Amino acid sequence: MLDGPRFGPAAGGTARSLVILCHGYGSNGDDLISLAPYWAKALPNAVFASPHAPDACDMAPPGFEGRQWFPIGALDPATLGAGARRARGALDPFIDAELARHQLPPDAYALMGFSQGAMMALFTGLRRAVPPRAILAYSGALIDPASLAREMTGAPPVLLVHGDADTVVPPTRSREAQTALIAANVPVQALFIPGLAHGIDQAGLEAGEALLSRTLMTNS
Repeated sequence: MLDGPRFGPAAGGTARSLVILCHGYGSNGDDLISLAPYWAKALPNAVFASPHAPDACDMAPPGFEGRQWFPIGALDPATLGAGARRARGALDPFIDAELARHQLPPDAYALMGFSQGAMMALFTGLRRAVPPRAILAYSGALIDPASLAREMTGAPPVLLVHGDADTVVPPTRSREAQTALIAANVPVQALFIPGLAHGIDQAGLEAGEALLSRTLMTNS
């Protein structure tokens, strides 16, 4: 079972919603949990959980416990799809366990991810038996879009955020995701930020806050 740092509810007491934060390749859950205090200002009754990905990352710096959701050595679609599918087998039960931990309704959650974590948030969230209220994907891509139409279980609103100066995951990947999601009748908002490299800036945080507030406010 995956594990990782948690934050909140900032207001104390019982959690009313859950936000799962999926980190990028070579990082770990300690990275994205730092976003929780910012979004908790708008969602004081939400609990945030940032799981460490299931596999150790061989490319992490010495002494750093970097993790990966799936290998990126082979970037062909079939290999990426298989890797995301296997990692989903670890992420799905983590989401279920966190909902159960806080005695939350099965839909009282949102998924957020950065880079490889954004790929996991999109892949998993669109295929969950009970879809999330929202999916936030920063600097990511849509893995295995060919299977989406037959495998998707719902159409939660999706936010795509990408810097147009990103040289790690090109912004074209989010543009391709936007096109595929629209074709699948998934409501999608895309924000391409001039001059931003592979990262998250204030504009991206504010866009994420707006979507989380709108979709989770009945619980948070």
